[in-house]
Amino acid sequence: QVQLVESGGGLVQAGGSLRLSCAASGFAFRNYAMGWYRQAPGKERELVARIFTDSSTYYADSVKGRFTISRDNAKNMVYLQIYSLKPEDTAVYVCNARGPPTNYWGQGTQVTVSS
Repeated sequence: QVQLVESGGGLVQAGGSLRLSCAASGFAFRNYAMGWYRQAPGKERELVARIFTDSSTYYADSVKGRFTISRDNAKNMVYLQIYSLKPEDTAVYVCNARGPPTNYWGQGTQVTVSS
């Protein structure tokens, strides 16, 4: 029943923009911190952004100033707006819900940035 479904990934040129979406269902969305992780080949999974239940945010240093995370509790949606994409942003971007009581993960959406 729990679902996190990402969309919005694709192939873009360096310097371009992208908006990722995550549609959540089957759990108490408002009570979960939501986040975006990314994993590139040969690299460890990296938390790039998180938005907490009070809408405060965290960003990794590598994306600060370029990425904006937001949430819409009425729609059970979380977004990642990305500007000024770099080739090193290429990765599978995965939506995460962090409880209590439970953590959930989506399947990911591929972002590829060409140079």
